[in-house]
Amino acid sequence: MPDKKDNYLDHIPLRSDNKWETDRDGNVTIFVENKGVFNKIAQTLLKKPKVSQIHLEEFGSYIYPLIDGEKTVYDIGQLVTAHFGDKAEPLYPRLTKYFMMLENYGFIEYKK
Repeated sequence: MPDKKDNYLDHIPLRSDNKWETDRDGNVTIFVENKGVFNKIAQTLLKKPKVSQIHLEEFGSYIYPLIDGEKTVYDIGQLVTAHFGDKAEPLYPRLTKYFMMLENYGFIEYKK
């Protein structure tokens, strides 16, 4: 996680190694392998899937492919504004929260 003293918008997010794809409508799906003992038990007894599919909404589906290890959070925000206009506001509070959620779920980390 970025240091609280640093400007969050200057950080460069990197996608995790989860597989993901974009459908023809531009919707992103992230595939998460369910590992571990408890997941194995749930897969066996409860017929839970080995891989979960996380479907991102409109903003997430636009943002996730932009995470390339080069663009900062600020850079991505500028692209979001250009694409969505006023629909993206309040941009940076929403974008910061979104990146924090992606990090908490293990979908991104930050370039050191």
